[in-house]
Amino acid sequence: MKQYILRSMMFVPGNNNKLLESASRSNADALILDMEDSVIDKSKQEARDTIKKKIAAGIFNKFHIFIRLNDRDSGFLEKDVSDLMLKEVTGFVFPKSYGKDDMIFFENLLEKYEAEKGFTKGKFKIIPLIETASAVLHAEEICRASERIIAVAYGSEDFCADIRGIHDKEGKSLLVPRALTVMAARASGIIPIDTLHVNVHDLVDLENNLKLARTLGFEGMLLLHPKEIELAHKYFTHTQKEVEEAREMLRLTEEAKKNNRRVAIINGTFIGPPMVRTAKKIIERDKLIKEWENMKINKIDSRLDRE
Repeated sequence: MKQYILRSMMFVPGNNNKLLESASRSNADALILDMEDSVIDKSKQEARDTIKKKIAAGIFNKFHIFIRLNDRDSGFLEKDVSDLMLKEVTGFVFPKSYGKDDMIFFENLLEKYEAEKGFTKGKFKIIPLIETASAVLHAEEICRASERIIAVAYGSEDFCADIRGIHDKEGKSLLVPRALTVMAARASGIIPIDTLHVNVHDLVDLENNLKLARTLGFEGMLLLHPKEIELAHKYFTHTQKEVEEAREMLRLTEEAKKNNRRVAIINGTFIGPPMVRTAKKIIERDKLIKEWENMKINKIDSRLDRE
């Protein structure tokens, strides 16, 4: 199964030429070209046409490209899919998921248009947005509903509105749904993506949120502005020290086995099986990130050569 690096997933309004061009010069891992909240009803077709034009120009080749669609009850969803099912698109962000039935409905819709347009079944991936009380309570069944689902993202603003709660500065109201989203994702073997940070100019608060997100187990974050990307990559990329310690942990474990010792010790701490599993995951993710960064650089160089 393909592994995706999604440390930074930046929203860009689908009908805003200036912001689309600006996003193409960013270092985000993924762009979410938005058809929903940032595009008013009368501008939906304009946004579809603009997205198609920008994708055809090749300016997003170094990114994973996702389209955030309009929700199931909007009346725009099927037109979004039929117009924007393009070979360069990685997949779709499905908003306001309530439960498994929404995913089955969307799976069938994608299959229909893949067949009509000659794409391989399963080409287009899904990232459900967990942004309702129902979605949080059914998060695991949502995550397991389709093999297309590669990640799940938590959306705090719609969630707070749905429960009539308050998005407090300390994040107390979001702690439980964030943790449940991570657990559902990890139990299902997919990537948990944290909610966006509304105040894009408060980088100190963003950093505090990223520290908590990393602690909870998130692997990426929804973003609104390019200035947030550097911090997101910092917190969702293992440091060189962490990688070196992971390698040393595995070395000591192998050494202990060769010497017929049941346990190894690092810095005065016993190395148990969970620590070994974590060390292996750190090394694997470090390798994937390095490969991904090199690929992005190569695609930038290729684009510059064509220009």
